[in-house]
Amino acid sequence: METPEPSSSFAKNSSFAANVSYANRGLEQVFTWFSDNLGTLLFILFISLITVLAARNVNRLMESYFKKASGRLRMDTTSFRMFRHIVVALIYFLGIVIVIFSIPGLRSLSVALFTGAGIAGIVLGFAAQNTLSNIIAGLSLAVFQPFRVGDRLDIMNEYGKVTDLNLRHTVIITWDNRRLIIPNSKISNEAIINWTIEDPAVIWPIDIGISYDADIDQARKIMIEEARKHPNVMPPQKVQYSIVKPSLIKSETLRMGFLDSPVLHPVDPDFRERGEVKVNVVELGDSAVKLRMNVWFKDRSIAYSSGCEIREAIKKRFDKEGIEIPYPHRTIVYKTYLEREKKNTEKLSHTEGDKIKYSVKNRLNDIDS
Repeated sequence: METPEPSSSFAKNSSFAANVSYANRGLEQVFTWFSDNLGTLLFILFISLITVLAARNVNRLMESYFKKASGRLRMDTTSFRMFRHIVVALIYFLGIVIVIFSIPGLRSLSVALFTGAGIAGIVLGFAAQNTLSNIIAGLSLAVFQPFRVGDRLDIMNEYGKVTDLNLRHTVIITWDNRRLIIPNSKISNEAIINWTIEDPAVIWPIDIGISYDADIDQARKIMIEEARKHPNVMPPQKVQYSIVKPSLIKSETLRMGFLDSPVLHPVDPDFRERGEVKVNVVELGDSAVKLRMNVWFKDRSIAYSSGCEIREAIKKRFDKEGIEIPYPHRTIVYKTYLEREKKNTEKLSHTEGDKIKYSVKNRLNDIDS
């Protein structure tokens, strides 16, 4: 049996001892660094904790203040939420700056970055291009307000209600209770249908087809009567002005100045007369005369469901009055049927030819006799 050489065993022991010594020196350096910078670490933890608590408390206080003051001052939700997000972001930014300048190494690095601000700005601009574009677009949306929190929109083939607008994205709750989160840079480039801006009243079309034998005047009368029975249909009225333009604070006591509240917008003359129910023939289709009834509702939120209820009531009334709602008819011709018809036609043609030949032959016989 061979025994290990003494030299190799000594080499292994010395290597292990060197590794242990290196680890001990590393641990001593770590403990030394922590002991030397314990005050700085505690200060960073303290500032971080204070920053988080301050941001959360300020956010909570501003939210509670908005709930109390919105009824009295009529504060606009969109502008206030954007202002709240900016304040919270500034608190976090201030905490980060304090932490950076509390560490000597980061302080010198930040001074170097500020010295070369041009190059650093270009690098950061490329690195955070999407984030910066979302922030700028969010501020633009909050200032120009193509929509507000609470508005109902058609956007990106979706219909929903705006529930939040922050520095990065806009949150829309769709009609089927989904949360559609759209980056601000993307939503600012989209075409938007805002159903509630300035004048929320809407004309909602209801299409129904009747047969060509039905009486159009009677069908029109029934449709108007059923629409008038629905409680959500607007009564006939005339409107001169629409809703006030939103601002951060819209107190009715502030009549002058930058925060002047109620700004009345005249309604388009074509839509001042509202509440009228009209039924027009819009198409003479292949199997039906298509009628379109235009009905006024106070806003888009009730238009769809109310239109469905009115359509159901009209269908039941048509059934009672004997007005037919036709459906397309289709005639299907099978290939075997065509082949059978072709054979019958050929057979009939042969029979007719034999009859003609027989008649001609008999006539010739009569002539010869």
